[in-house]
Amino acid sequence: MPKRLTANTRPIPILVYHQIAAAPPKGSPFRSLYVAPEAFARQMAWLERLGYQGLSMTALEPYLNGQKNGKVVGITFDDGYLNNLSNALPSLTKHGFSSTCYAVSGLLGKTNVWDVKTGIAQTPLMNEAQLRQWVSAGQEVGSHTHQHIDLTVSDKNKCQLEITLGKNELESVVKTPVAHFCYPYGRYQTEHIGMVDTLGFVTATTTQRSRCHAQTDMLQLPRVPVLRSTMLPVFWLKIATAYEDRRKK
Repeated sequence: MPKRLTANTRPIPILVYHQIAAAPPKGSPFRSLYVAPEAFARQMAWLERLGYQGLSMTALEPYLNGQKNGKVVGITFDDGYLNNLSNALPSLTKHGFSSTCYAVSGLLGKTNVWDVKTGIAQTPLMNEAQLRQWVSAGQEVGSHTHQHIDLTVSDKNKCQLEITLGKNELESVVKTPVAHFCYPYGRYQTEHIGMVDTLGFVTATTTQRSRCHAQTDMLQLPRVPVLRSTMLPVFWLKIATAYEDRRKK
């Protein structure tokens, strides 16, 4: 199938968060992926103050397609942590923002078991009722596969099953279309893009660092990471300047 490319007239940052919670002790692995609730609240307040609208991937589509133009940012959360619901949702609601949380359909109500080998603390993931609460509050659910597998080291049939189950199971839970996908670990190959496309996903996000520019594949969208160390001046640089565009990887 031919690529579907973005046609936005101005760069669009898609922010990516993981956990909105107090960081674990110093020396803990991947401590940078924890953003304190008060820091997240300040970031959302700054976005509104600077005239930006925070949007889910569905709400962002017309801007990516060039049908609309404005000061917008995509807001995404990877993995479906319960602390996204408890600690991020209040700020999103306060500022009238929407977002997309990429959930792992086979691990709802469990923990981030894919991180056991890296030593990352096990943290609760939203269960079915909590995902529905997320959606009822005006937020969106996207798919992060069925078991958060590395697609690049799995055979074709397993990858197809993981991507298919991730979409179908989440749609069964939230009773709304799940049209947006996120590649686990940011790892994927050409064949996986085809699988995502065939299943009807409208967008897919990666871990490549950059704002979204025109002529970007809608199934290989880069994002802007927000980390524990991201202070407000750097947060502004990430969304409003070429700061992240120069850090592509």
